[in-house]
Amino acid sequence: MATEVLVPTLGESITEATLGEWLKQPGDAVRADEPIASLETDKVSVEVPSPVAGVMGAHAVKVGDTVQVGAMIATVDAGGAAPAQTAAPQPAVTQSPQQAASAPAPEPEPQGDSPAALSPSVRRAILELGVDPATVRGTGKDGRITKEDVEAAAQAKQSQPTAPAPAAAPAPAPQAATSGGRKEERVRMTRLRQTIARRLKEAQNTAAMLTTFNDVDMSAVIEARNKYKDLFEKKHGVRLGFMGFFVKAACMALKDIPAVNASIDGEDIVYHDYADISVAVSSPGGLVVPVIRDADQLSVAGIEKTIGDFGKRAKDGTLKMDEMKGGTFTISNGGVFGSLMSTPIINPPQSAVLGLHRIEDRAVVVNGQVVVRPMMYLALSYDHRLIDGREAVTFLVTLKNAIEDPTRLLIDL
Repeated sequence: MATEVLVPTLGESITEATLGEWLKQPGDAVRADEPIASLETDKVSVEVPSPVAGVMGAHAVKVGDTVQVGAMIATVDAGGAAPAQTAAPQPAVTQSPQQAASAPAPEPEPQGDSPAALSPSVRRAILELGVDPATVRGTGKDGRITKEDVEAAAQAKQSQPTAPAPAAAPAPAPQAATSGGRKEERVRMTRLRQTIARRLKEAQNTAAMLTTFNDVDMSAVIEARNKYKDLFEKKHGVRLGFMGFFVKAACMALKDIPAVNASIDGEDIVYHDYADISVAVSSPGGLVVPVIRDADQLSVAGIEKTIGDFGKRAKDGTLKMDEMKGGTFTISNGGVFGSLMSTPIINPPQSAVLGLHRIEDRAVVVNGQVVVRPMMYLALSYDHRLIDGREAVTFLVTLKNAIEDPTRLLIDL
């Protein structure tokens, strides 16, 4: 008996998605709740589980197709037995070629895209690192390949000069090199990238965006971090980073300058008496901004734990859509990639975003003396329709003072 596989509910206001990948092919054996397909939404990738145990039936849509919530995308023959072992040797299988091809499909032998259990993050890692999945031994559940498996295979390939030949064989690069010609590759934008592009352009078109800058001496925070990082990690089970200090300092500054934490709704200004801080983190599909709820009520340890969890799950593609809704203010740390200075773009409907950058030793004047200090540039992009220049500058100065004297964070000064 065939059971229909339907597109699950994807979250509030999300009515469609793009089929990013089939994890199971027709004829493959599947278990109940085992992922059989991956959907790309505006924000995250979502795996579609099998509703029953049985054999994968026909695919109703192709990779790249747009599907609506509740639509049927495939069928699963409940309780059936996979014909993989008997169908493969049969030469006359024209009436069901997909079943014949299903025998080798579970093992990633002949083709780089043949494994049935490659998640979006694993697939991207394979493409970025140039690893042939046929050479990767999966250590995940049921032998599935994980991102760590791909990274380990890439490191092994680099450490063995004679090994790259098998992995490089499927790639078109050698052929392009021998022909001497140039090549282009056209890749369809993911739904996440399309959404990022649209929202960033909307922000530019709607907000009267302006950026103001300041710099901050990181000496005190670095000293505090070096002094307490071991005790902090031992007690809280998470590393003490700089983001905890900046989120706490931002929350304090937002209380002093409430317009920076507000938003425009039509002809109204909406002020928030809470601070939901969006933190920009990298994912395989692009930048995502999960939200630290009530960050003003959390300790530095609570903030660091939340950010660490967001970063890990963003790489794994397991962030939930509800975790990226809302947010009253955004912090983006381009310094982890080496950025010296930037003009970050507002994340609508928010009215401001703080950009952090790399720390570098610079000569500064302190008490009439030229000294070397670890300095960081801060950038605040804001909607000038709501936030005046005085408020923007005051916000940055308040944050700068808190970072340069972290005791202020303890006494709310």
